[in-house]
Formats: sequence, C-alpha cells, structure tokens
Amino acid sequence: MRGRRWFLPETPDVLGMLHEQVAVTVEGMEALVAWTAGDASAIERLREGEHRADERKRELWSALSTAFTTPLEPEDLFALSRGLDLVLNNAKNTVREAEVMGTAPDEAIAEMADVLLAGVRDLAEALGRLGGDGGGATEPADRAAKSQSRFEHVYRQAMSALVTHDDVREVAAKRELYRRLARTSDDLREVAERVWYSVLKEG
Repeated sequence: MRGRRWFLPETPDVLGMLHEQVAVTVEGMEALVAWTAGDASAIERLREGEHRADERKRELWSALSTAFTTPLEPEDLFALSRGLDLVLNNAKNTVREAEVMGTAPDEAIAEMADVLLAGVRDLAEALGRLGGDGGGATEPADRAAKSQSRFEHVYRQAMSALVTHDDVREVAAKRELYRRLARTSDDLREVAERVWYSVLKEG
C-alpha cells in the first residue's frame, strides 16, 4: 500500500496583510494632510490609496475564511481591518464633500488632519507589534487613542468659531467637514481600543 500524503491546511500571513493595509492607510492620511496644505494632486493620491487599501482589506477578509490558524482571533483581525477601512473612507469622503460644496480646507481642518495622521502612524506601530505576546503594542495604541483628545480640542474650538461667521453656506459646509473628520477620529480611537482588547485576549 502506498503511503498516504498529508497536507496541512493553508496558513496565509493574515497579520502581514493587516500590516500592508495600515501602511496604505498611512499613505492615504499623508495625502489628506497634503491636500489641506494646498496640494491639489493629493486628492488623486488619496483616492488611489483608498482603492489599494480596499484591495488589501478584501484579501485579508478572504484569507480569514480559509486560514487554519491565525496569530490573533479572526474577529479581532476583521475588526481592526474594518476600522482602518472606515478611517480612510471617511478621509476620502471629507475631500469629496469639500469638492462638492466648493469649500477649501481651512487652518482647523489642516490641524485636525495632522492629528489624525499622527494617530494612524501610532496605529501602524501598534499593529506592527501584534502577534505572539503583543510585544508592546498597547503603548503606541495608547498614544493613538490619547492623541484624539487633542483632536477634540481643535474640533470644539473650530465649531465655536463658526458662530462668528456670517456666510451661512460656508458655516454649513465647514460644520459638515468638521463632523466628518470627527467621525474619522472616533473610528481611529476604536481601532486603538481594539488593539488593547486583542492583546488582553491573547495574554
């Protein structure tokens, strides 16, 4: 009788796929910051980055359905990927809404974008340390979450300043853009908190 050959189930590098997605997310947020600084060409870079991040997300989600083992719980990997997707989608939609409303980014939007980029960079560091025992992932995750307190300060000041504007159209447009970025900040904070949750579960 010929010996049987045993094949191990597929074990794709799902954590590596998540790292690729967050790297593209950082690039997209860098494009957002460049747009707030007046670089019109950054709009296309942001859109292209969002499409590439979508591809990384779909690859990861597909791999989760076939992976025999994963370094983190599949639900945590899914939630982290989905959260990153929401962050970049909201950034892209902020720019799209600004275009539709014919509204240029102001100083407050630029400052909010800077804070968001710093938070996403901290997330990239946190996700890069996931796997095994978590390897210090919670420290940069903490920084990402705490940086959004600065965002809230900028947001509140910007919303308060709108009261002094006489142009109703501009007020309505800026309020919508500020709120869109605030949702982005909320999504970023949720990803940071999910890092903490995933590390605690694996500990």
